[in-house]
Amino acid sequence: MLKFIVVCGAATASALLAAQAVMSFEHKGTAMAAVAVSPAAPATTLGKPSARPAEVVKAADGHFWAEAKVNSINVRFLVDTGATAVALTTQDARRLGFDPSRLEYGYKVMTASGEARAAKVTLDTVSVAKARVQDVEAFVIERGLETSLLGMTYLGRLERFEATKTALILTP
Repeated sequence: MLKFIVVCGAATASALLAAQAVMSFEHKGTAMAAVAVSPAAPATTLGKPSARPAEVVKAADGHFWAEAKVNSINVRFLVDTGATAVALTTQDARRLGFDPSRLEYGYKVMTASGEARAAKVTLDTVSVAKARVQDVEAFVIERGLETSLLGMTYLGRLERFEATKTALILTP
């Protein structure tokens, strides 16, 4: 009987750990979306406190929209784990100090609108609440991008990101 209880306890623990692994996206995932940003409760790793995660609340449209500070300028991003890199509209690039007419559009990218030309730039800092990353590679999309995308060149540099039913948690 004791052996049965121990086996059941181990099976339950394994199931809980597997469920947690499925719910956590560490540098992987599918396209996502967003809205408001607020600090979440502190996280711990192996008993040691880590930096406070940022919480991006799911919007009514089902997407995660992140209000970020890029080089000290506010930029609204659609969080997109399917985007290889941070992608900027020409309007956001201009607000960040890049002159779209002077950029070298030497890259071809696929957008929802089809193939487009892109220019590579580096963003000094990208911060969503306390989730700050320096020297982020980004691309200015010449045409066809309606909103800037917060892609994997930012998300992939975080310690962790996790999608829940109501929010996206970004751990720096």
